[in-house]
Amino acid sequence: MNDKNDLTKGSVGKNLLLFAMPYLLSCFMQTFYGMADLFVVGLYNGSETTTAVSIGSQVMHMLTVIIVGFAMGTTVRVGRSVGAGDEKAAAETVGTSIVLFVVFAAVVTCALLVSTTAIVKVMLTPAEAAAETKVYLAICFAGVPFITAYNVISSIFRGAGDSRRPMYFVGIACVVNIMLDFVFIGLCGMGAAGAALGTICGQAVSVAVSLFMMYRCNMGIRIVRQDIRMKREVVSQILKVGAPIAMQDGLIQIAFIVITVIANSRGLITSAAVGIVEKLIGFMFLVPSAFLSAISTVTAQNMGADKAERARRSLYYGLTVTVGWGILCALYNQFLPHTLVGIFTRDEAVLAAGCEYMRAYAFDCVFAAVHFCFSGYFCGDQKSMISFIHNITAILLVRIPGAWLASKFFPGSLYPMGWAAPLGSLLSAVICVGFYVYYRKMEK
Repeated sequence: MNDKNDLTKGSVGKNLLLFAMPYLLSCFMQTFYGMADLFVVGLYNGSETTTAVSIGSQVMHMLTVIIVGFAMGTTVRVGRSVGAGDEKAAAETVGTSIVLFVVFAAVVTCALLVSTTAIVKVMLTPAEAAAETKVYLAICFAGVPFITAYNVISSIFRGAGDSRRPMYFVGIACVVNIMLDFVFIGLCGMGAAGAALGTICGQAVSVAVSLFMMYRCNMGIRIVRQDIRMKREVVSQILKVGAPIAMQDGLIQIAFIVITVIANSRGLITSAAVGIVEKLIGFMFLVPSAFLSAISTVTAQNMGADKAERARRSLYYGLTVTVGWGILCALYNQFLPHTLVGIFTRDEAVLAAGCEYMRAYAFDCVFAAVHFCFSGYFCGDQKSMISFIHNITAILLVRIPGAWLASKFFPGSLYPMGWAAPLGSLLSAVICVGFYVYYRKMEK
């Protein structure tokens, strides 16, 4: 392993920040070009196309986080192997992941293309936006192999302690996507279809570059042809970590989609407002998301090297940074939500509804920061089932029923519905702290 990618030595805080910052920039660029789709569509099209891209991108975000969840199994196993100095195990993990995710991408792509119409109906998409939503999803579903390939390759680099190159890959995708948005949406007038094509073309170029870099650069892992096969025990270990993360992330997105469905049932204005706020909240979540990944990798390498105290210190550093960021976001949106929501809409009704929703939802930035950091720690310690437990509990007890009840009892305002997510995250944070205290007592 390259010394600069060795997270088992030196300052824990410095290692965490140096790893998290490129990942944060990667997440920023990835979210930025998703937001750019909405921005460019808003410049050239009406609320119907904005709603189509908003709903379609939410479905694609759900799919992407599930893929990232499964790929986290690769990151953790590569990280633990690298931390333990076991190059053979790391190479086997990479080879198995290649075969596993090729099969995964093929199956998922076919299933989604067949289900496009059904998904549009399940989302209760407003009639005015249904046709464009279907086209947007069909194009994006055809590009699932590129989305899968990018995230798996990035997970391998991050497991080896390198978060810089994945940042370059997503930067390339971002530039290509934004340029093509103006070509397809502005010049060609393709609407939602143009937004989808720009996204997929950007991902395809990024995958080509990442494959080239993977072939040419020195990750400290030498892969031979014999490694590229599916080994049952390696698949089991990848899925042991990745499957619970994928399920928890998928369930979180389902909860968001349920909220979107509730919003869609209340009309085009509410649907557009909720879609815009979800994008903005996703942007604010970039910091805890980056530290989740960084804490997972730092924890995995240090647990592999039998340095548990360093892993715990990475959790404490992560909590300090992300909770502080969450407090800033929550305070800002109590007073100036229109400065953010107004970027994506010129409709006064959508702006007013979005600001209501944002004022409540912004508190999720504080509570989610806590359970994101703990989830990263548990995943790196191969206890990802805890993340699944706290998320499914919060979703079933708070997020979904809270949003539904708020919609029923407060039909004239989005503010009460905006509290469903923060209260769910608060419950998740309490559960995480409980598990952490329990395991610390067991260790002592």
